[in-house]
Order: sequence, then C-alpha cells, then structure tokens
Amino acid sequence: MENDRISDFFIVAFIFSWVLWIPIAMVSAGFSFPQPLQAFLESPYNPAAFGPTLAAVLLSYRYGGRDELLALLRKGVNYDFHRLWWPVILLFFPVLTAVALYLGVLWGDPHPYLYWTSQPLTVIMVFIYIFFLGGPLQEEFGWRGYALPRLQRRYSPIYTALIIGFIWGLWHIPLFFIGGSIQSQVPFWSFMILIISASVIYTWVYNSTGSILATMIIHTTGNLSYFLFPVQGTLAGGIFLMILNVAAALAVMLFAGSELKTDFGGQGH
Repeated sequence: MENDRISDFFIVAFIFSWVLWIPIAMVSAGFSFPQPLQAFLESPYNPAAFGPTLAAVLLSYRYGGRDELLALLRKGVNYDFHRLWWPVILLFFPVLTAVALYLGVLWGDPHPYLYWTSQPLTVIMVFIYIFFLGGPLQEEFGWRGYALPRLQRRYSPIYTALIIGFIWGLWHIPLFFIGGSIQSQVPFWSFMILIISASVIYTWVYNSTGSILATMIIHTTGNLSYFLFPVQGTLAGGIFLMILNVAAALAVMLFAGSELKTDFGGQGH
C-alpha cells in the first residue's frame, strides 16, 4: 500500500504538470493552439506547477481521509519551531548566492547592477510572488510534505533526499524547452546539481522543524536569491554557486546529526 501511495504521487504530479507544460514547450517550438487555449497555457494562471501539491492533497484524502489531509495542511501553517531556524530559512541561500556572485566578480565577472537596493519594497513583492506562484506553495506540500516522510520509512534521510532531488529535477524537464523559463537559460546538468543539493538542505530543514511552511520559506528565499544576486548570468559566479551549494549539502550530510542520519517523524524541536 505504501509503495502504491508513493508511486501514485509521482505519477499524478508528473502527469498533471507535464500535460499543461508540454503544450507551452510546443508553442516555443513553433506550434500554435486555438485561442483562448494558448493564452491560458501561457498565462500566470496555468496551474501546471501545482502538480506536486495537488497530488499530495488528493492522495492524502484518498488514502487517509479528512484527518490525514488536515494533518498535511496544518504542516503548511506550522511555525512552531525553534526561532533559530528563522535566520536559516531566510538567509541561507541569499548569503550563499551573494558569496558566489562576489567570488565571481573577484574572478573577473562584470559587477552586476543590483537595482533592488534602491527599491527595497520590490524584494517584498517578489518574495510574495515567488511564495505563491514561483514554486514553494505549488511544490512543497508534495515533495517534502508527502513524499519525503513516506520514503524515509524505507530509506535513510540522505538517500531519500537524493532520490527526491533527482525526481524533482526530472519533473522540471519540460521547462527546459519553454522559452523565457529559468531552466531554458541554464545547462540541465548544472540545474540537477543545484536541485539535488537543495533537496538535501530542504530535507534537513523539514526533518528538523516538521514544518512544510519552513521548507516553503527556504524554497522562496532560495529562488529569491537569484533575483537579488543574478549569479546565473555570470560565468565564474555560476561555477562558484554550484561549488558552494554542493559544499553546503555535504556539510549538512556530515554535521546535521540525526536530522539526516536516522529516520524519524520530523517533529518540531
């Protein structure tokens, strides 16, 4: 039964997202669809990215009924974790990305113009947009809220983080063929390195806090960091970004303690 629940989750998440993403990739390749279908597919209202969260909600209710669904949703508003986690989830990735950008500039990359420094309110607006429509709300109920604890019943947290990171990366494949997407602007291999590293760190955060909200926030600040410090538009900075992310993931594996070395319920501390 547990295997069915996990495989069903991945199937539903992929099918829902890919059915709505692949037509956009086809448009980027020169195909066209009748209006207003094409307008809907290319609009911000296309719900493709909600595949993982939708799968988690549907399957939680199907297999566990109202109680399991409510338990999942409560983790999405759970802020009852140690206050020392707030600097981690808010600053971890922005600091990492800023350091990568700085090292890239020292190595010879052109110094980017950080226009948000003169418009600080933009940061809040972009944070809110990313939280709701840039991945976190659309994905984290699924990857960390649903798949992670179930896979950890069979595998170690480290192995589970790597499995989910790999599958999570594959889930993004259609975006590499959609013009204007972030994925279309980076090599697939570098994206996979970054996302698997992120999966290790998100697993550490979720297992330490028991909170989907915490993972949604660190996911938001992770995506926001590329807006704050546009390192992916640099050469040396992009390389430093991968090195620092892998180093951070390895450090978590080595020093995070039980949160990544044993299988437990991910209760808040």
